[in-house]
Amino acid sequence: MEYLLHILVISGIYIILTLSLNLLVGFTGLPALGHIAFACVGGYTSSLLALNCGVSPWIGLPLGALLAALLGLVIGFPAMRLKGDYLALATFGFGVIVYSVAKNWVDLTRGPMGLPGIPKFSVPGFELQPVWAYLLLVVLFVALTTFILSRIVNSPFGRVLVSIREDEIAALSIGKNVTRYKLLAFMIGAFFAGIAGSLYAHYITFIDPSSFTAMESIAVLLMVVFGGMGSIRGSFVGALALVILPELLRFLGMPSSVAAPLRQMIYGLLLVLLMLYRPQGIVGTYRFK
Repeated sequence: MEYLLHILVISGIYIILTLSLNLLVGFTGLPALGHIAFACVGGYTSSLLALNCGVSPWIGLPLGALLAALLGLVIGFPAMRLKGDYLALATFGFGVIVYSVAKNWVDLTRGPMGLPGIPKFSVPGFELQPVWAYLLLVVLFVALTTFILSRIVNSPFGRVLVSIREDEIAALSIGKNVTRYKLLAFMIGAFFAGIAGSLYAHYITFIDPSSFTAMESIAVLLMVVFGGMGSIRGSFVGALALVILPELLRFLGMPSSVAAPLRQMIYGLLLVLLMLYRPQGIVGTYRFK
């Protein structure tokens, strides 16, 4: 039972990541490939504040998310001058840079040794140590993220984002500041990715750079594409399917040295099949042109 709850916790964290990336890829049409970097920033910020300064995770989480959003602004401003494949490469490079900093700034992040002993969330008189208690916390953040992003995409702001996705020139012609809207979308997506990273760090109580590799960015992008771009429901479908289904490999008795590469092969095969037969995803409404 505890194993099942653990999978649900991880699924909830990936749902938040997928929702945040869907705002960029699905609703705004920005091909971002380095999204896991914002989760890395949020996770390390919250963890370092808790370990080095004694800051409560309840305070460290929003601070980490805000720093991720600020970094999204700093990186997004020059990146917005690029489009299409060039923007995808720029965001991918940003993810590699953040990973390299986490791995090589040993004085701050301990590099490959990682950060052990990260404290869990707690409420007065009770630490969220049981998995079921942490699951309730993750469900709360999933609900908040879903509510906020649903309100955003269904607001006039969200309709402008969709218009940028469909025809950026048309959005410019009616007087919309396209760069400003893109940057705001970038910051919002980075903010919620930072929340997911912080939740992950305080749940596992240990993080190292290997948790935030380029492959993780691609895995989250696959969740968006698989579930459906431009769809809130699609983010749930993609994250749940691609977190839970690979876990079934554990019950086949395969050694980890075989199961891990097989998981990546399955991801790659799914991506190829989707691009060929269902480019908009399972319940999506948008496909890259």
